[in-house]
Amino acid sequence: MNESVILRFSDVTFEYIHDKPLLEEASFSVRSGSRVTLMGQNGAGKSTLFKMITGETKPHEGAIYMTPNDATIAIARQVMPQESMDLTIREYFATAFKEKKYDLDKLIKEVFEVVNVNLPLEKIVRELSGGQQARLLLAHALIQNPDILLLDEPTNNLDQGGIEHLTGFLMMYEKTVIVISHDADFLNAFSDGVIYLDVFTHKIEQYTGNYYDVVEEIKNRIERENLQNARMQTQIKEKRAQAEVFAHKGGKLRAVAKRMREAAEEAEEGMVSVRQEDRTIREFDIPSQEFDKFFDGKVLEFTSVSSFVNHKEVKKEMELTVRKGEHVLITGPNGIGKSTMLEKLAQGKGSGFTLVKDVKIGYYKQDFSNFDFEQTAYDALKDVMPKHDDQELRSTAAGFLLDGKLLASPIGSLSEGQKGLLSFCRLKLLKPGLLILDEPTNHINFRHLPIIAKALSDFDGTMVMVSHIPEFVKQIHIDHTVDLLN
Repeated sequence: MNESVILRFSDVTFEYIHDKPLLEEASFSVRSGSRVTLMGQNGAGKSTLFKMITGETKPHEGAIYMTPNDATIAIARQVMPQESMDLTIREYFATAFKEKKYDLDKLIKEVFEVVNVNLPLEKIVRELSGGQQARLLLAHALIQNPDILLLDEPTNNLDQGGIEHLTGFLMMYEKTVIVISHDADFLNAFSDGVIYLDVFTHKIEQYTGNYYDVVEEIKNRIERENLQNARMQTQIKEKRAQAEVFAHKGGKLRAVAKRMREAAEEAEEGMVSVRQEDRTIREFDIPSQEFDKFFDGKVLEFTSVSSFVNHKEVKKEMELTVRKGEHVLITGPNGIGKSTMLEKLAQGKGSGFTLVKDVKIGYYKQDFSNFDFEQTAYDALKDVMPKHDDQELRSTAAGFLLDGKLLASPIGSLSEGQKGLLSFCRLKLLKPGLLILDEPTNHINFRHLPIIAKALSDFDGTMVMVSHIPEFVKQIHIDHTVDLLN
């Protein structure tokens, strides 16, 4: 690895709201050729830091240095920009360059081999699956061959093959990579350092080593600091108690009491500032819809499923009855039609299936486009409640780390992780009969995933799910698996 520093933040301070800094005197450096994980709780400022690296956002104080000054930067974003959705694939890749590239088709073909995808260049971006769009976002950054490659949740929507392909590529990549991701195994495979954004102190800490080593180091450090503070607290209590005793005895002992109080104050100053651990969402359940007394238990019946093989629709006959309390997993590679199938189910429109009358559908959509981004988070939750109860709404939202400030914000201003937690909060308040989940781990902090998996496993309504994360799926009880490839 090159020992020269390519990127340096020096005492950078940034705030969206006056006197509420997101970053405060943050300093770190990144060496050329290193592969760094950007880590921190939802809302800590990871995406904002990326915007400062690209120059889209400027720091309020401090400075950002690049060496050389003309180092090129490309970013693979989390979601496809709306303005790109109606472009052809060829037109979309043309936007990666300031000047016209006469060998564009050749460059696209080469980068498609890297991201392991094969798509007709005349196809409209909007028509692609979430997984195909994820590969396009990645390829759009890679085709620029930047000095600094920024990846924002690059494994979202990728199937296991896609993740393995990306991991292998990054391990061989000779330039600098900075990654935001909640996929711990993916990060551990290639990271050689971690930059940690502390949501509580607004400072940045830098660590060397692979991802799991750093997580363990942070955990051990917190334990040491807690132990040290416990010892100091004991000393402080003892000194204050002694000071009280001597103060009441009067005379020269008052001077001793004063020295004891001063010693206690000195001990308080010596207490280390323990970094608060990332908060985890509270355990929760998703109550299911109560049907009328004539309900026979059948919620969903399939007679056929459609998939897309070599960009052509293939219909397969099948008979599957899904009852209340049963969970279905839909599997298959990116682009085969999983999200299309879930979209039709969520709308209750399409051939090949029937739904029980008046079933209440809860839909976790992978790109959150079923939200109105202009609406506040509070109103999005209020709208799904059978009976509005402000106290219940706020208490439930707090369990998903959604405080009053976030609830009052437009959904479009939330981070992708916060939108994901808002989606789960909404499902809990909705009390659905049919739960449809399209990649429910996308954007979610890995600390929350075991809690979410338990809630989904315990859901006693009907569930249909797509997920490319095997470890997550293993934690959920599945009754039926529908493989669209076979």
